[in-house]
Amino acid sequence: MTETFRVDEATISDIHQAFRSGRLSCRSLVEAYLARIAAYDTAGPAINAIVTLNPAALEEADALDRAFAETGQFTGPLHGIPVLLKDQAETAGITTTFGSITADGYKPAADATIVTRLKTAGAVILAKTTMPDFATSWFSTSSLSGETKNPYDLSRDAGGSSSGTGAGVAANFATVGVGEDTGGSIRVPSSFNNLVGVRVTPGLISRAGLSPLVSFQDTAGPMARTVTDAALLLDSLVGHDPKDPWTAAHTVARHQGSYADGLSADGLQGKRIGVVREAMGSADDPSAAAVNTVFDTALEALRSAGAEVVDPVVIPDLAHYIEYTSLYITHSKHDLNTFLAQRPELSHLSVQAIHQDKRFHEELDLFIAIAGGPDNPEDDTEYFRKYIAREAFQREVVNVMAGHSLDGLCFPDVQLLPPTRKELQTGKWTTLTFPTNTLIASQTWLPAISIPAGFSDEGVPVGLELVTLPYDEASLFRLGYALEQATQHRRLPESTPPLVQDGV
Repeated sequence: MTETFRVDEATISDIHQAFRSGRLSCRSLVEAYLARIAAYDTAGPAINAIVTLNPAALEEADALDRAFAETGQFTGPLHGIPVLLKDQAETAGITTTFGSITADGYKPAADATIVTRLKTAGAVILAKTTMPDFATSWFSTSSLSGETKNPYDLSRDAGGSSSGTGAGVAANFATVGVGEDTGGSIRVPSSFNNLVGVRVTPGLISRAGLSPLVSFQDTAGPMARTVTDAALLLDSLVGHDPKDPWTAAHTVARHQGSYADGLSADGLQGKRIGVVREAMGSADDPSAAAVNTVFDTALEALRSAGAEVVDPVVIPDLAHYIEYTSLYITHSKHDLNTFLAQRPELSHLSVQAIHQDKRFHEELDLFIAIAGGPDNPEDDTEYFRKYIAREAFQREVVNVMAGHSLDGLCFPDVQLLPPTRKELQTGKWTTLTFPTNTLIASQTWLPAISIPAGFSDEGVPVGLELVTLPYDEASLFRLGYALEQATQHRRLPESTPPLVQDGV
């Protein structure tokens, strides 16, 4: 190789250009990421983002290199791209734990649909990433893997439930990652880790082979260091799947081409963006005040990029809708029990059994609450009223957008900076009390993207969330890309600097 290829902060386009020019092989790329994992995940700052490495990663890389050498063609749009995969998705022959010690050693016989789609696109599943037990937390706490550190501030949490994907992609342990989002599990760790994270309209991506939490609210999605990479990754994740009837949504969406099409630095010109001030934390709280300062600076960037910022817009009864339409405790026990019962290889086949044997992390207040919930959602006398209220909630939000002729809404993903481990260990915050705004899009089934908005004075990342109408992910990416280009807040964490081996 005549020229060094820098793996840190490399994009899909960078890598593919290097493959074509002969400056880089898939094997050398995988080796470089594995070196970073060895140096920074298990040693050094010990980020603890990786729970299982794919033992066949180098073998798969060699096969991709041979195929390219023989044909001169990529096997797919993600040819040779190493991916971190949240351990919520089943991988054939690779341990899949769902974050729970009860599934340690479980090796599924078949891949989740999204894994099949990634492999078909030419990606290499490099590793499975840490997550709290069955995705039941905004934080990283897991009975299997313990705690995952935030690479921007090692004393703080990486966010959940896609903890390891967030910290790992931020630390450049792979090119891109896949998380899963029920109430904010992609966007919270993306906000905490200076990433782009995307929640799509539920049903665009198959959930077959992923452990559920609230089945009709669950969706996998991309986590990346750039909007373009997130869009390219999403291209390979979406699609109808006979195993998941909710993917009829992909047919309804009728999206054509790539989500990366039409991305332009001028994408905010003339766009009207509404600011939901009700979603801001109290300025009396130093953590919330820090978030608010970063967010308000990002609003100025929106204006400078040509957007018309409508500040504020009011969503009627927002706090009531967020609380009333939450169905974790009502629905999750049923959905998890159905999933577990279909996998007799596991040691515990129900939430009740796991709870009775105390085989979960004691800090997981949401898991404890779910265990005390009804066996069937219909046993909650308020269930159908709560479900119908979601339709009303979505109408309220969409009507606000229509009434102000808005192209999108924005607010901080989370009202506070990432909590410290000390705050979590002393019980200052629990999943059921932590003020995250990601629930707005989740409980209205709207698509949303988290974009790096900047850093607090202490160097802690803050994310800005943009929300658009159902099935309008294309507009979401155009808005997000223009904001990204106007701000350029993405940077490598100081705790995981470039290695000598990063030049390959």
